[in-house]
Amino acid sequence: MKVKLAGMELTNPVIAASGTFGYGIEFEEIVALDQIGAFVTKGISLEPIAGHPPTRILQTAAGMINAVGLQNVGVEKFIETKLPPLKRYPQCKCIVNVFGYTAGEYVSVVERLEDATGIAAYELNVSCPNVHAGGMAFGADAGSLEYLVGRVRHVTKRPIIVKLSPNVTSVSYMAQVAAAGGADAISLVNTFLAMSIDVETRKPRLSNITGGLSGPAIKPIAVRMVHETSKAVHIPVIGMGGIVTPEDAVEFMLAGATAVQVGTASYADPRAVETIAKGLETWCKSHNVEKAANLTGAMEKPN
Repeated sequence: MKVKLAGMELTNPVIAASGTFGYGIEFEEIVALDQIGAFVTKGISLEPIAGHPPTRILQTAAGMINAVGLQNVGVEKFIETKLPPLKRYPQCKCIVNVFGYTAGEYVSVVERLEDATGIAAYELNVSCPNVHAGGMAFGADAGSLEYLVGRVRHVTKRPIIVKLSPNVTSVSYMAQVAAAGGADAISLVNTFLAMSIDVETRKPRLSNITGGLSGPAIKPIAVRMVHETSKAVHIPVIGMGGIVTPEDAVEFMLAGATAVQVGTASYADPRAVETIAKGLETWCKSHNVEKAANLTGAMEKPN
């Protein structure tokens, strides 16, 4: 079940996605952390962020819309209180999702994290659709994206994963830009910009008005984007978007993903990421797949 990803060796290709798994340690009594390949922390910023007021999560047909607003404790408290307990789980790689409103803030967060131990890689969040500045602004502009990745590349030797937005004309082109800037891997897709209106009150259901749509509803689009992107870049692609079953994970890997991230499923079942990881191993055994890595890009052409 081991896979190699951007210089890291994961015990299996299933990763808990950012924003759905807290800081990792909150799940230790629910999920066997040593049974998943890695987890990505919620977005860490230079200063604490309170996030948006309620309502900020809304169930939809086959998914949900969220506008949490990147609530987090800030980099200093993360290093002081959240990171140390994770040393109990050395097999489960800790990937820190990094967010900033300016390129300088991204760099400052990474520089502060550089002296901390227990971090396997950084995931740059350049694709959050529910904050009013920063984030998605970098993921939607090629020049800004390449500049940002280059700035971060200059201050770290740790692997850099860039989490891309589907809310662009060509996600595969933006992946090429990120790779040119020095990214070691791409994760996609983040949520799709969405909104919902209460027809009785005629008001938006989310306090932020818009949010990000995730869940099974987006999976077919995400699979297509992963397939196109894996053909466009020579660095690994991590696929996500509506993965609920082991077969969903297999589908993303056949499309070209080296690993997958499980997100929204954890809201319905906090053990989802572990269940999918174990289920993937069972699927591989039942289908005579000797190595999980052999699934990557193994989609066959139609007759």
